Amino acid sequence: MQRPGKFRTPRRPGPKKASNIEKDPVGVYCRIRPLGAEDEECCIEMISSSTIQLHAPDGLKANRNGEYKETQYSFKKVFGINTTQMELFEDVAKPLIEDLIHCKNGLLFTYGVTGSGKTFTMTGSPGEGGLLPRSLDMLFNSIGPFQAKRFVFRPDEKNGMEIQSQVDALLERQKRDSQQSVPKTPSSRHKVDPEFADMISSEEACKSENVDEDCCYSVFVSYIEIYNNYIYDLLEDAPLDPIRPKWLGGGTPVRNNEGIPPQSKILREDQNHNMYVAGCTEVEVKSTEEAFEVFWKGQKKRRIANTQLNRESSRSHSVFTVKLAQAPLDADGDHILQDKNQVNVSQLCLVDLAGSERTNRTRAEGSRLREAGNINQSLMTLRTCMEVLRENQMCGTNKMVPYRDSKVTHLFKNYFDGEGKVRMIVCVNPKADDYEETMLVMRFAEMTQEVEVARPVDRPICGLAAGRRHRNQAFRDELSRRLEERGGPSNAVDDPLLVNQLIESLPALPPCELVDPADDQTLPRLIEVLERRHRIRQMMTEQFNKTANTLNSMLQQFDSQLNAKETFLHDQQSKLSEKDKVIVNQRTEMERLEKKSKTLEYKIDILQKTTDMYEQDKRSLQQELETREQRLQRELSERRRMEHRMQGMVTDTRLKWEKECERRVNAKQLEMQNKLWVKDEKLKQLKAIVTESSSGGGSGGCTTERPEKPERPARERDHNITQKRSASPSRPTAPPVHPMHRRSHSAGGEKWVDHKPPSNLDLDTFMQPIIPNAIKVSTPNEKALSKCQRYVLRHQELASDGEIETKLIKGNVFKTRGGGQAVQFTDVETLKQECPTAPSRKRRSGSGEGPAQIEDIENRAPVASSSHGYQKRRKP
Repeated sequence: MQRPGKFRTPRRPGPKKASNIEKDPVGVYCRIRPLGAEDEECCIEMISSSTIQLHAPDGLKANRNGEYKETQYSFKKVFGINTTQMELFEDVAKPLIEDLIHCKNGLLFTYGVTGSGKTFTMTGSPGEGGLLPRSLDMLFNSIGPFQAKRFVFRPDEKNGMEIQSQVDALLERQKRDSQQSVPKTPSSRHKVDPEFADMISSEEACKSENVDEDCCYSVFVSYIEIYNNYIYDLLEDAPLDPIRPKWLGGGTPVRNNEGIPPQSKILREDQNHNMYVAGCTEVEVKSTEEAFEVFWKGQKKRRIANTQLNRESSRSHSVFTVKLAQAPLDADGDHILQDKNQVNVSQLCLVDLAGSERTNRTRAEGSRLREAGNINQSLMTLRTCMEVLRENQMCGTNKMVPYRDSKVTHLFKNYFDGEGKVRMIVCVNPKADDYEETMLVMRFAEMTQEVEVARPVDRPICGLAAGRRHRNQAFRDELSRRLEERGGPSNAVDDPLLVNQLIESLPALPPCELVDPADDQTLPRLIEVLERRHRIRQMMTEQFNKTANTLNSMLQQFDSQLNAKETFLHDQQSKLSEKDKVIVNQRTEMERLEKKSKTLEYKIDILQKTTDMYEQDKRSLQQELETREQRLQRELSERRRMEHRMQGMVTDTRLKWEKECERRVNAKQLEMQNKLWVKDEKLKQLKAIVTESSSGGGSGGCTTERPEKPERPARERDHNITQKRSASPSRPTAPPVHPMHRRSHSAGGEKWVDHKPPSNLDLDTFMQPIIPNAIKVSTPNEKALSKCQRYVLRHQELASDGEIETKLIKGNVFKTRGGGQAVQFTDVETLKQECPTAPSRKRRSGSGEGPAQIEDIENRAPVASSSHGYQKRRKP
């Protein structure tokens, strides 16, 4: 039993000098689609087999000369509206299939605006097969008799191929057949889908004549799409997801009606620096029908939609890859050569690019608008790469080509670097409505023709003699014929020496009829022939015994080897079982993490929707806030006007009432002075009587004189005292008392933002607000507010008495929902400076004073005060 070998495409030789590299330009072909209706205006005219001319439609403006602008574009070949699919295939795709068989890669893609016939050119329709089905048919017609059995070639996960022996391939087939859960490779015995049953007629079938018969071939196909710059495998079977819903946002169903949307794939680079899609499904097919079935399976999953310009518009770029693995036979022409240097893998990529479109014509919106934007962006990246390649080749510059800006260009970067032939079919719609888009496509196609791609190198020639398969087949046929003639099994394989003895004809027996008793010649001839046959039989017996002994020794040797291999196999199976357990545990962990990831994704979607809803509420609240701010500004301006008006009215009223109060105070003072004088007179008279009575016994006959009216200075002194007392009738005159002020909240351990506007004046007073742990700012900012918990604003204004009044407006700082800072004002402290020498502008009215108050003042002993200080008065 031979061990399987792992082979990949041999690494290409290093780059040569620019002068020695042979380059070919990109082959660009043009195909004109027939008009939808005969009365439609046409803007394209085919001048020759390689040139077309564009006419501006009647709706466009004329150029400066007053004539319509006409432009001509040349291509490698132009296919008119009457060109059949077979003619297009013969000129464009057939050479690529022949290169594929000869181990050369190829890239063929269709390009054009939406609705120009790209998908029809690539896929075709029943009765008119496109380039893809015809390419598959030619490939299988050419290599059909020389295909290897299934699983002899097996793709690895790193863009390479693994080759197995016939025994390992047989075991693999039996294992796949026994596993019901593993999807089987499509079989040609299944009924062919009617969509592809009659795509290619038997008369149009073709094949390549230059096929190496001494090689074995296997074909693998894969099908991917690039949607919104993400790569999806169209042949992947997505499992059912019990967590995620079957409908996406906006009422859009998922791509697979029975499972979850497939995960996007990533691009990787293999050891030969070739780009490939990691984890992409590659199916081995053995006939055209199987390849059609695989293609149709992926085609049903491809994204298409109905737009204003195309009823079935492709919304993604599709890539159908045909990979051909081949290896030469050994010297006997019986088995595949187990030599990694002789295994070659070539591939052909058939790309159907989505059409460029203008949203103002397709009326796309929502998801269609996003798809159109990604399609146009990827096509623009392709055009940019072509322009940079052309500039580097023509001008000798070395600018970096932006392949990585798009998945399409990144996947096919190796082809433009010399990995294989590149051909492009430009599909155009001649109707006048597509004139502007068609003109842009023509410019891109004409520019692409100037890009040169390095010619791929030829594969190394096998050193074995040619015709090995034919000689081996002839030997087998001849051996079968001889064994059938001798009555043995037709499929027996004997020792070569014994086969040579069997091939020799035994001597024919002579006539044995005795007519004469005296005949002495017949019996000796018969005895001689029998002796000869006996010698031949003995020789054959000896040869047979010798071969049997050799075979027995070989069998014993094989038995010992088999026992050793069984022991080794048992050890490997035990190790494999341990690995299987590890894999099962890892797979269980992966499933758990996948479920957790899906749950988190679902939660993220819900949070995203909630965030969008909050954002919308925020915008509406911001608009409402702006409206209210405008309304508040208008109200503030109106309030200022009202304040100016009221200030004038208050000033007039204040002057009026000041005069009235002064008049009333003077009248009241005069009245109180008269009452005081009367009481003083009474007190003096009483004093005189008491004096006379106490002195009557001592002097006897002394006469008492009547007291006179008190002098005016004494009255003036009393008037001054009364004036002082009447200055504050509601408060008794007492020593100044300093009230206990409550402790300011700003003296705590919290951190403050001390906002002092630059317009405030320095008063140079003894009482100054001192706030510890404060950040002093002239303008509040979010950085300072985020570091503090409290806020204080020093506000100065002119009080009604003309003095400057300082207010400390305090508040709490808290975070807002949008991540900013806000202040909620909670307290106001007022610091006011008064001058004791200045007359008070606000005086209390004397109408509330009664006699009881006056008597209380008079009966209280006067207190002299020489202090010039003042007490801070509380606002009422």
